[in-house]
Amino acid sequence: MTSSTFFHEGQRELQDHFDSRRIADRLEEARRHDDFSDHDRAIITTAPFFFIATITPDGHPDCSFKGGMPGFVRIIGNNVLAFPDYDGNGMFRTLGNIRRNPNVGLLFLQFSENRFRIRINGTATCHLSGPELETFEGAQAVVHVTARDIFPNCPRYIPEMKLENQSEYSPRPNYEPPDPAWKSKPDLAPYLSPKKRK
Repeated sequence: MTSSTFFHEGQRELQDHFDSRRIADRLEEARRHDDFSDHDRAIITTAPFFFIATITPDGHPDCSFKGGMPGFVRIIGNNVLAFPDYDGNGMFRTLGNIRRNPNVGLLFLQFSENRFRIRINGTATCHLSGPELETFEGAQAVVHVTARDIFPNCPRYIPEMKLENQSEYSPRPNYEPPDPAWKSKPDLAPYLSPKKRK
């Protein structure tokens, strides 16, 4: 049997314990891919948010929510996507981790009646300048993710939810987002960079 690079020994031990190795191998063979399909592209490029997991240099995980107007994530290659980094709290946990450990995991969820989720594992690079940055409204950096593993997951536990409104803070053309309330908190405001104060 050909050894898989998609599963490690810890996963194999549990697959054997629960007698799921056969279906796991079949899912890898039939569902895992490394180029974006048309369906992947449709889900990703219309998503108003996704989750990204990064890893610190010493191996500790960190998970962040990234949101924006639909279309804020772009497919720029057969297996490469790009997304903007917007003004945040200044900790740069996601981008800082990427600069030290490029391995990332992304999760895109669709909560509508056609519930769906796509997982993307790969490597990321952070770009703080360049012409591409100007094409993302409100971006302070752009992140590229080169996918290694792209695969759907069973959506049965995803609740059906309805998006009522896009975030008023999401950058978009010809629009000035309001300042978040936390920037005016007296215990935080004095520590903001002057260019982050309005």
